[in-house]
Amino acid sequence: MLTYEPGDSLAHRLDPRTKLAVQVAFAAAGFAHTTPAGLVVLGVVAAGCLRAADASPVSALRDLRYAIPFLALGPVVEAARLGAPWFDPEAAVDPALASVRVLLVFFVAAAYVRTTPVRESRAAIQRLVPGRFGVALGVGVALVFRFLPLVRRDLRRVREAQAARLGSERRLDERLSLVAAGGLRRSFARADALALALRTRCFAWNPTLPEIRFGRRDAPGLVLAAALLASAAL
Repeated sequence: MLTYEPGDSLAHRLDPRTKLAVQVAFAAAGFAHTTPAGLVVLGVVAAGCLRAADASPVSALRDLRYAIPFLALGPVVEAARLGAPWFDPEAAVDPALASVRVLLVFFVAAAYVRTTPVRESRAAIQRLVPGRFGVALGVGVALVFRFLPLVRRDLRRVREAQAARLGSERRLDERLSLVAAGGLRRSFARADALALALRTRCFAWNPTLPEIRFGRRDAPGLVLAAALLASAAL
């Protein structure tokens, strides 16, 4: 879910600018509507986005499993008390709603990443943001999309190598430090290789990007984005 997967779903055929507009509008609506009823409506919209991307909420939760503990921990910490009563359920309501809101935004973002090639994301950003700032922003987004799967793969390999060497018998802090150190070394090595590759290929500020254009199928997505923005402004 954190990488592009080729397909022929409705979301795959949309212009990337339409999908970006839906993401921004959904995030704005999510932070404007904090009631349970509003989150139910946004949940339906998020489910529709996943459906349009031929993705299931179960697969999205599996790929976002590293963020879920932090979202679940927030309400618990907010409701905990140092004295009697030791736990205040009412204090956990607002943080729980905020966690649900962030999770829904993650769902919509996951649908975008699954259905949008990196080059199209860069082309959309450079067309929306003019000048060299837009070029730099597009390159940054493209590098993030390309590097995140590689970083996850490197961390997984470090963990597997550590487990093969009976690293599971070490203390938790030692295991975490070894995985973090190994991941950082590989990330810096990849960054150096990327810098060398950019110099070798004479990195240009005006690359040839894929052609993107709005079509009739983008109309419902743009209407949805407009409706979400209008609901956030009301």
